[in-house]
Amino acid sequence: MNLGEKGEIAGAKFLKKNGYKIIETNFSCRHGEIDIIAKKNEVTCFVEVKTRSNENYGRPIDAITPFKVKHMVRSAQYYIAKKSLEHQEVRLDIIEVIFHESKPMIRHTENAIVL
Repeated sequence: MNLGEKGEIAGAKFLKKNGYKIIETNFSCRHGEIDIIAKKNEVTCFVEVKTRSNENYGRPIDAITPFKVKHMVRSAQYYIAKKSLEHQEVRLDIIEVIFHESKPMIRHTENAIVL
């Protein structure tokens, strides 16, 4: 299992622990991929997980480029249309996972990207 996969698992566990229901993981379409789709309090959350082993080269969130944002938004819009969620509240979140001595430190930024 690579570092990114470990981060996604840690991110999903964090969300569950904080009252989210995981709807889907690694949703893929022609526009891109969404790491985690979760729901809490009737809000559907599209979550990008960025994982690093340290912060020597900046925070994981810094690796999200405008190109990645564009694909995240398009993928979320596709999912919304496919699942008829146009009238439900949705948001795009980012989870940063940094493994310190194999223990994950997690930061969750809600509404990190405007849809």
